Amino acid sequence: MFPQKEKFPKFATHFEKSKDFSQLVLNQLNKMRKADLVIAISEKTGVPKVDVLVTLEEFFKSVKTSLANGENVYIRGFGSFIIKKRKKKVGRHIKKNISIEIPEHYIPSFKPAKVFIEEVKENVNHLPDEYDED
Repeated sequence: MFPQKEKFPKFATHFEKSKDFSQLVLNQLNKMRKADLVIAISEKTGVPKVDVLVTLEEFFKSVKTSLANGENVYIRGFGSFIIKKRKKKVGRHIKKNISIEIPEHYIPSFKPAKVFIEEVKENVNHLPDEYDED
């Protein structure tokens, strides 16, 4: 019936009720979350999951701190975490129907390396028809 019942326990009861359950599972399989990343790294390296999680959290913290301090982070072969400046602009407050000025501000952004882009292009043949980007 449902071979990955232990991986998706919250969907197991929904299985019999939903005709489009396979699409729901496909959408979940196409997403890698932090926990999945920790498991994958742990299995490939043999390092305990706790140590991988601590290392990953420290990496995220270092990137956030660097960007907050105005420093870009460059990782050769992977990409760059950069700060982009957004110009000030005029927006609309929909409920009050008035113009508001949005001041210039900075946002974090990721720019993948050319090697990374090429590898994705070569290895990803297609995405599911109902690909959801959330």
